[in-house]
Amino acid sequence: MADFRQRHVAALANLFVPGLRRCQAAGLVKVGHVALEGTKVKANAAKHKALSYGRRAAAEQKLEAEVQALLAHAAAVDSTEAARYGQGQRGDEVPAELARRESRRRKIRAAQAALEQAAKDQAEAAAAATLAKLAERPRDEAETGQKAQGRAPAVPDPAQARPEAKAQRNFTDPDSRIRTDGASKAVEQADTAQAAGARQAQIIVAAAVTQAANDKQHLVPMLRAVQDNVGQLPEQAAADTGFFSAANLTATAVEGVDLYGPPERQHHTAPGVGAPQTAPAQGAVRAQLRHKLNPRAGQAVDKLRKASVEPGFGQIKEGRGFRRFSFRGLAPVAAEWTRSCLTPNRLKLFRERTGLLAA
Repeated sequence: MADFRQRHVAALANLFVPGLRRCQAAGLVKVGHVALEGTKVKANAAKHKALSYGRRAAAEQKLEAEVQALLAHAAAVDSTEAARYGQGQRGDEVPAELARRESRRRKIRAAQAALEQAAKDQAEAAAAATLAKLAERPRDEAETGQKAQGRAPAVPDPAQARPEAKAQRNFTDPDSRIRTDGASKAVEQADTAQAAGARQAQIIVAAAVTQAANDKQHLVPMLRAVQDNVGQLPEQAAADTGFFSAANLTATAVEGVDLYGPPERQHHTAPGVGAPQTAPAQGAVRAQLRHKLNPRAGQAVDKLRKASVEPGFGQIKEGRGFRRFSFRGLAPVAAEWTRSCLTPNRLKLFRERTGLLAA
């Protein structure tokens, strides 16, 4: 059964790229401009099935007390039945209440270990990023001619890392996370789905599911996925402020791509007002992006981003009613998402071949 499930998931995951290549062969895919965006999709798990790290100790102590009380009760019943019916005649089954609590306690301990390992992994990643920033400080100071402001960032110690008290792990689907929906502001047990949409025909050219709380870590991987799927990097890529980081926008892996990633939310009421006359120093990435996005042309690219990828989300979630995953676990959920992204692509291919897309 497990092998069949794995084959089924792999088959779903492998459908997206061949379908995309069909759209590309029909002339529907051009990657002159690609837009990146993320959306929340409900997980196949209830949020009340999650336990925070801070509540873990109290829950385990309560279960321990209940287990001990049940064991004492079982021992008393066993003694009474042994005296009445003879030794070994009754009481050899594990009571259902005890089995349920023992199972719950094992799950709590497994969740504790997983949260602690995740905190350690996060600290190791943060330490590597901090060391990279420290290595860049002298270069930035040389480029700008100014001493870096503030103290040098401290390097986290992974050995001392502990989960935050509010860090949670869901017993039904441990790979899902508590997320706040950007549109409704509702707090749900959900997964973060990513997509990259091409300007022409709004074809989705890359799709993924992530566990990160924000999009900063996924700009470069998503652009690499576009390159893998269609054979080339886009000429221009736009993403909202959630994807912004200086490391992303200066990554050598996407060198040559004209990137638009605003450092903060854009306001389009007065295009061009207050735009600097000359570009800032090479090392000031945030200031350079403000200069790039402030003129009317930069703001037009940001508007184009919304028109390239967000209609695909609407077609999937509103048009097809896909608002909750059926599978559990990161790999099955990712396969289900790529299949969902394939659907609007195939519909557009059908309309192109029947003449409906142009109409």
